[in-house]
Amino acid sequence: MTILETRSLSWPDEAACAATAQRLAAQPALREAFVELHGPLGAGKTTFTRHLLQALGVTGRIKSPTYAVMEQYPLPDGPAISHFDFYRFEDPQEFEDAGFRDVFGAPGLKIAEWPEQAHGLLPLADLRIDIALSDDEPGDGPRQVRLAAQTSLGLELLS
Repeated sequence: MTILETRSLSWPDEAACAATAQRLAAQPALREAFVELHGPLGAGKTTFTRHLLQALGVTGRIKSPTYAVMEQYPLPDGPAISHFDFYRFEDPQEFEDAGFRDVFGAPGLKIAEWPEQAHGLLPLADLRIDIALSDDEPGDGPRQVRLAAQTSLGLELLS
């Protein structure tokens, strides 16, 4: 894993999570990025994604792709956003069988929860976001967040 630069944040509440999503969504480069989200169950990966998609202009219901594995959201002024959740993957061949290599080759923002379940098949993420529970308990408590730029596009997103 190549890390070019990192930022550490604290999210004392969901409003801080939403503010981070707003700042990231304001970066034009995000629309072509690949973002990985890491953290335990209940850390807030889907909540962050929901805030990010809303900040990008997605309207309507934004649901977790835990069972569908991928949800796509069209944007009126650009390519679709693809939100993945690889939590249920047991075999990397599932990635190939689902045609996700083609999705990753197409334009648009890709966001992946549980990317470690597709390890070795995903491209290098531009931005890796690690969300840790401050008290190791899921819920509304504070989070410690680390954003790591792994590419030049990721560096642009951190600026």
